[in-house]
Amino acid sequence: MSAPAGGVLVVGGGIAGVQAALDLADAGFRVHLVERTAAIGGRMSQLDKTFPTNDCSACILSPKLVECGRHRNIDLYTLTEVLALEGEPGAFRARLRRHPRYIDPDRCIACGRCADKCPKQVPDEFDLGLGRRKAAYLKYPQAVPLKYAIDPDHCIRLKKPGRCGFCIEACPADAVNFDDRAEELDLDVGAVILAPGFAPFHPGALDFTGYGRLPNVVTAMEFERLLSPSGPCMGHPARPGDGAAPRRIAWLQCVGSRDIHRCNRPYCSAVCCMYAVKQAVIAREHLGADLEAHVFYMDLRTPGKGFEAYAQRAAAEGVRFHRARVHSVLPAATPGGLSLRFMDDDGEIRQETFDLVVLSVGLEMDPAATELARRLGVELDPDGFIRTDPFAPVQTSRPGVFACGAATEPKDIPQTVVEAGAAAHEAARLLAPVRWQASREETYPEERDVSAEPPRIGVFVCHCGVNIGAVVDVPAVRDYARTLPDVVFAQDNLFTCSQDTIDQIAETVRRERLNRVVVASCSPRTHEPLFQATLRAAGLNPHLFEMANIRDQDAWVHPDRPDLATEKAKDLVRMAVARVREHRPLPERRVPVTRRALVVGGGVAGMSAALALADQGFPVTLVEREAALGGQARALSRTWEGHPVAPWLEEISARVASHPLVDLRTGVTVAGVEGSVGRFRTRLSDGTEVAHGAAVIAVGGEPWRPEDPWRFGHGDHPGVMTLLELDRRLAEDAAGPAGLSQAVFIHCVGSRVPERPYCSRVCCTHAIEQALELKTRHPDADIFMLYRDIRTYGRREHLYQEARARGIVFVRYDLDRPPEVTAAGGRLEVTVREPILGRDLRLHPDLVVLATAIRPRADAGALSRFFKCAVGADGFLLEAHMKLRPVDFATEGVFLAGLCHYPKPIEESVAQAQAAAARAARVLAREAVAAEPITAVVDPARCTACGVCEAVCPYHAVTVDPAAGAAVVDPGLCKGCGACTAGCRSGAVTLPNLDNAEILAAVEACLEESPWRQ
Repeated sequence: MSAPAGGVLVVGGGIAGVQAALDLADAGFRVHLVERTAAIGGRMSQLDKTFPTNDCSACILSPKLVECGRHRNIDLYTLTEVLALEGEPGAFRARLRRHPRYIDPDRCIACGRCADKCPKQVPDEFDLGLGRRKAAYLKYPQAVPLKYAIDPDHCIRLKKPGRCGFCIEACPADAVNFDDRAEELDLDVGAVILAPGFAPFHPGALDFTGYGRLPNVVTAMEFERLLSPSGPCMGHPARPGDGAAPRRIAWLQCVGSRDIHRCNRPYCSAVCCMYAVKQAVIAREHLGADLEAHVFYMDLRTPGKGFEAYAQRAAAEGVRFHRARVHSVLPAATPGGLSLRFMDDDGEIRQETFDLVVLSVGLEMDPAATELARRLGVELDPDGFIRTDPFAPVQTSRPGVFACGAATEPKDIPQTVVEAGAAAHEAARLLAPVRWQASREETYPEERDVSAEPPRIGVFVCHCGVNIGAVVDVPAVRDYARTLPDVVFAQDNLFTCSQDTIDQIAETVRRERLNRVVVASCSPRTHEPLFQATLRAAGLNPHLFEMANIRDQDAWVHPDRPDLATEKAKDLVRMAVARVREHRPLPERRVPVTRRALVVGGGVAGMSAALALADQGFPVTLVEREAALGGQARALSRTWEGHPVAPWLEEISARVASHPLVDLRTGVTVAGVEGSVGRFRTRLSDGTEVAHGAAVIAVGGEPWRPEDPWRFGHGDHPGVMTLLELDRRLAEDAAGPAGLSQAVFIHCVGSRVPERPYCSRVCCTHAIEQALELKTRHPDADIFMLYRDIRTYGRREHLYQEARARGIVFVRYDLDRPPEVTAAGGRLEVTVREPILGRDLRLHPDLVVLATAIRPRADAGALSRFFKCAVGADGFLLEAHMKLRPVDFATEGVFLAGLCHYPKPIEESVAQAQAAAARAARVLAREAVAAEPITAVVDPARCTACGVCEAVCPYHAVTVDPAAGAAVVDPGLCKGCGACTAGCRSGAVTLPNLDNAEILAAVEACLEESPWRQ
């Protein structure tokens, strides 16, 4: 085959498509991102908050959208669909149809006058029909591209030429073009990524819900828009029927999921339980703590990282949970009220009235995505999702075409982002020979020299919809900022991170000759890079910038005192202005990249990451502490879908051992790490040292060994064993266990308990899969499942349904009354309280199987300290951002995958490993990377060479030079943490823009008179 085409076609502009596009574009590939609507953002842009962090969805998504929209290696095609795909991997030709926008995007300035003058109002699809928009419209306030479009289905002029035309007269940029026509174009690409997203289930056909008949019954997506600050209620939820604020809200779970009889949706939609809990929590924030929030569920499925703790907090804060499936929703006697009849946890039949009912609808394949898969020749699974390979989790049935996100199975945002990275890796692996050949280098205008200019400060204050604006008087803060010394420009914006405001900031910097900028908005942790890049694009040094966090540190913590919150916002802005006044330009530092990776851990995740990097052409050193590869997967017999694990594990181990670019080191551990992104040096226990530019930590987890009070006779009776022990026994004995007449599985042994409050995610599926295997071998055996909640999320629900159909009995128990296991005369007896009967059941099994917890490895914390990485409260390694950076550490250049991050099945470990490799490739593909710009500086005239700075530096960046009689800082190793500055007794060590001048200026500004401190 000739050299492959250098471009990648990404279909779908939701978070999956955007993440895949960014990973590829940053790694040296040209990306063609196709979105069939007028703007990218997908379903995530419609959400209010995201679980379990309660981050504002638009706030954390917008920087990615803006970056995607202005990335030189991403060509964005909106209002475009893929018609056909011909060719083979490396040499595809895609036929696209771009539909007319009727507004020239090169001329449109997003002023909104076309929409203001348009006389035609129609239901707004973005608000799911709850709001109205014009025929000339902007998809949503932070849309990328921020360009208006005209809806041909509703435009008066397009339906009746010669009539209307107010938009033409109103447009100051002459951007309206009614002669715009659809066009077809061909793209030559080497790989294709499908990320078409999902559609929420429409409950109109389910009569029991009342949806469509009762105006105060809404879907969960509709409720998201009622909560959203950009929605029809501006963040103050109201009943659609009469506009009143609800005081009692009920969430009904599993509407359009886990229901084969009424809607043929047998699978679990994976996210519904969590988004209902989140909505209940956020609704109480919006409507007040006296709001009654009730969640009706069958099994509360919170198996993700941080999910269980989130649900427990919700219950502690007053959200009511009812294990019940409501029969029907009926009109109540009160105007607009809704009556629900159900059996509560105590077994009593109840009937209660609610003001609003929210249907937690499931996720399904979008019909347009189904048709796209058909056109492209991609197979679907029996549930209608894109079929992928269990050991290659983003590979579709068509080679060279990859799929990610909820189009392959219902999943949450972190797993969607992980799969997007995995798909990016697969495309990069295929096209590695032509990396950088079709890409374009980023260029910036020459940086202005502002050293001789007096400070000219611009302040931009953000409403953040209602996140800030509902509490803080933003115009008052803006007007106050104008009075501060050296502030020559101040402006407030609805969303400062939206594309139009970003462009306005750049233009204002140029027009007003600003040489310092303050943005008063949200967290610098998520948004500072975006605003710094904006300054750079405007020709200003990016470090002449400061953020005042008036959301997290003000509006969100003082929602009940808007007067004082406004004064505090003024304080924060005054301090930021005082601090930025002292800022000086900092030079860009770059360090050469050592183009080798280190992977720590030789389990499934480690081997997958090593192969992913090596297959892209990067040398890899793989370190495994054991003598053999495979990790915990060596104890598994099959995947949940029944695929044997051992043959695949043998194959992947052989590939690792024989790959020419993989340097395998077994029986070796990490002894020490120095350096930073691009040039790490890692010492190994065998005395050797590895130089590498990036690292992937995949050290796995381990099974928890049962101990009192959760031992249940394990170790005392041969008939009591764990899931992994039963796996080994089933593998060794094709017929056994011989003579089995009864088996009891006990779930949540060591999980979801005070010592380990998290859910171990895989245990329910693993236990049911084993129970079905026992049932196959012993059809007449009685098998009991003692559980707290069955968490067969996604398509795993099929296993649960099969188990029930084959006679496996499920009995629920509560944590305060767990099962009891005794062995009298060598015979096992299990006693469990049956909640429906209200009586104890006594079982006499031949076999008791414990579904035990997965816990982090004991040495994971010590390893993480070598790389300066964080560990969560549960002992698992902590990612940089739970939603949008699930494979990154906060330490640049270090990534994580597998069980060390959180319990997960094989296919999720493989996907996360490939995603980590894709992120590492962004570093390794470059000759040099940006280094930390704020690094310590030593004044040799004041330095006494006492050595304190060298002793306290965690990055080994400071050494005392005896010849010079002073400390010396290696800027490539320094991370600007300030430990040396704090330790220096003589004040010889400083940090640029973080020294005494800036700090004292902010302190003095803080101490000025303010009503906040009275």
